[in-house]
Amino acid sequence: MTIFIFLSNRMSKIIGNICKILSYPFHFIFPKIRFEIPLKSTAKTSGSQGKIPRTLWQTNYSNKSTLPVYLNYLFNRLMSLSYEYRYVSTEQRLEYIKENATTEIYDAYCQLNDGASQADLWRLLVLYKEGGIYLDIDANLVWPLAYILKDSSPAVYIKIKNNTHYTNYFLATEPNNPQFSEMIDLIVKNIQDKKLDEHVYGMTGPGILNKILNDKKTISRIHRETAIQGSFTNEYFQYLDKPGGKWTHQKASNLLKNK
Repeated sequence: MTIFIFLSNRMSKIIGNICKILSYPFHFIFPKIRFEIPLKSTAKTSGSQGKIPRTLWQTNYSNKSTLPVYLNYLFNRLMSLSYEYRYVSTEQRLEYIKENATTEIYDAYCQLNDGASQADLWRLLVLYKEGGIYLDIDANLVWPLAYILKDSSPAVYIKIKNNTHYTNYFLATEPNNPQFSEMIDLIVKNIQDKKLDEHVYGMTGPGILNKILNDKKTISRIHRETAIQGSFTNEYFQYLDKPGGKWTHQKASNLLKNK
């Protein structure tokens, strides 16, 4: 990690934590105020087009967000000025999969009860079809995207746990990446086979990446040099309007609909 990326990482955590602390009294005084994340924001600066399209994708249960989630969005926008921004709602995710996926994938998606699992499958499909970068709503970039992604890179993943485990809160790829197709197929099979024993993590989440990518040659980055989670926001602020909505609170038996 270069000194500049290290300093940017530290500064983003300091700024994020200050915003988070100040947001508690703000939302105590103004409990009903929400900030709207735009559904689409065009690129503000120009940049060379590599293999990975310059589109940053995000999703959440609502784009009417609390102050720290919105500040997190603004920070990421500052780090991705040469990229188009696309926010996709829960309803738009379903519509996109219905229009762009096979009947088998759509039927599997419709079996998912949990929003995180739905987002897991959607992010892989939209990146396979459109390409671009996906970033979780509670994550923040620590270095500008234009410098993180090289023009020649077909896909970039990040690893956590001492650079040993792939995670899916940041994904970047060119369209029609066969690795993403394999991950989608494995999720669909897990849903069809009702593989609930590993909960969201193993059925649709990062466990999928580790099963598919561990024996493949990939371009990966350490998360501390790319994107981190929880600097600006936390579960309380992310789910202020949906208490208990985080996937960790869901019972495994409730992850799939009963036919």
